[in-house]
Amino acid sequence: MGSGLRKGQAVRQAPGGRPERRGTAEGAQKLQEGQREVTAETSQPVVFVQEKQIGDNEKTLKAHKEDKPQKLLEMNGHTSVPHSYNYDLIVIGGGSGGLAAAKEAAKYEKKVMVLDFVMPTPLGNSWGLGGTCVNVGCIPKKLMHQAALLGQALQDSRKYGWQFTEEVKHNWMTMTESVQNYIGSLNWGYRVSLREKNVTYENAYGEFVGPHTIKATNKRGVEKLYTAERFLIATGERPRYLGIPGDKEYCISSDDLFSLPYCPGKTLVVGASYVALECAGFLVGLGLDVTVMVRSILLRGFDQDIANKIGEYMEEHGIKFIREFVPIKVEQIEEGTPGRLKVTAKSTTGNQIIEGEYNTVLVAIGRDACTRKIGLDKVGVKINEKTGKIPVNDEEQTNVPYIYAVGDILQDKLELTPVAIQAARLLVQRLYGGATSKCDYVNVPTTVFTPLEYGACGYSEEAAVQKFGEENIEVYHSHFWPLEWTVPSRDNNKCYAKIICNIQDNERVIGFHVLGPSAGEITQGFAAAMRCGLTKEQLDSTIGIHPVCAEIFTTLTVTKRSGENTLQAGC
Repeated sequence: MGSGLRKGQAVRQAPGGRPERRGTAEGAQKLQEGQREVTAETSQPVVFVQEKQIGDNEKTLKAHKEDKPQKLLEMNGHTSVPHSYNYDLIVIGGGSGGLAAAKEAAKYEKKVMVLDFVMPTPLGNSWGLGGTCVNVGCIPKKLMHQAALLGQALQDSRKYGWQFTEEVKHNWMTMTESVQNYIGSLNWGYRVSLREKNVTYENAYGEFVGPHTIKATNKRGVEKLYTAERFLIATGERPRYLGIPGDKEYCISSDDLFSLPYCPGKTLVVGASYVALECAGFLVGLGLDVTVMVRSILLRGFDQDIANKIGEYMEEHGIKFIREFVPIKVEQIEEGTPGRLKVTAKSTTGNQIIEGEYNTVLVAIGRDACTRKIGLDKVGVKINEKTGKIPVNDEEQTNVPYIYAVGDILQDKLELTPVAIQAARLLVQRLYGGATSKCDYVNVPTTVFTPLEYGACGYSEEAAVQKFGEENIEVYHSHFWPLEWTVPSRDNNKCYAKIICNIQDNERVIGFHVLGPSAGEITQGFAAAMRCGLTKEQLDSTIGIHPVCAEIFTTLTVTKRSGENTLQAGC
């Protein structure tokens, strides 16, 4: 293992400097007395490895005969730090950030290993290489969102002249099989890509056991030790459970939903996160009976003006909300696929207790960082004890200089796939390519794929007020009606556009928000403009494309502080 003590390896007498040359019997006796005084060992020679004392002659010979010299090092609290390593970089976690880092490091001809292991969900589900986004996150979520949009498009199509007499039904199994087949192709593609770039991949659980050393345990329980000059932690997060009777036995999470082998039926979604609202949105779009139980506010951390509009739209489109309640018990009434469950919930503002029956309970109350069981304490990496998140500097470096971290496990950073990818690539370019660019965690575009999509970049209105002061920001906003929705006559003035400008900085756009179809496609382009210092004047001087939704941002004139009407009439 590295250059630690091995059977048959040469050792040296010390402490310090070169060994004293043999001389008279008196000199030898003085040397032995001096060694006893300094080392507190009773027999000679006293053995040192890399200038660290590990034991006297008897202890060392015993360890040598038992072929367990490394154990002797550990018993003495002196785990060796190898000076030559198995790898230049070991990446723990084969998600978006980890894979991006591994492939980027391979470009610089570095010897790289990726360790990835998925702990099964309480219901036994696991998946392949690629992480949350590919397997149980962004990819299947958007595909199922698309399935729901197609259902709405079918309804709209009659007004556009399409005629069909047969009853339109949705087949859950056909959808999930198609989605899982695509995900399987991505899993295989990642493995091929790593092999082509000479990156070693092991489907094994990585856990630090000492400085520069990690233990990899595969699904059969076989353990191997590897050393590396640097490590990157990219272990991501997993869904949090309620901690109540019946939650892990009978509830599912987003880790289970996208491969669920049966239609979930009448569903209770617990939570108000973007995961909760996105799943509730596409489930109701597929024709299911959906209820969302909310403890407090929707989309905490997002612009609350927009969050409330999303909630209103979802309610108008068939989703029921139970507000200010939390489940306290989940019981099984009837087995099946799906079965029947009874949920008991308690008010967060009083003592009221309610009960309800559902086929499926989906828990989406948040996610926990996968950092507490990977041996970080063995190497001294600090974490936030409450959240498990890892504090890093502006170069993604932990408090242990040779260990870095990217992705959802970082403290006070955005939990988004493209952020993890960008941070990972830039990190590797700094480590091995002499680059200096750092990841921008502020002007980051994102989209929430609720039935009415929400795209955002920069500051929310609340965050802008807090940072710059209400008197120093100007909010321009307007409702709008997509042309495509006018013929089926639906959802007039439900879409919404808003920009937040810094008055003290030439009305530079510091917050961009859009609620409407293809919100992500709209937001991506404006995000590039914001990185270039986009101002309100530049927006006003831009000629819009007619008739598209994004055109609204070139004609915003009404400010929030004016209180004027923002509803639109005509095209």
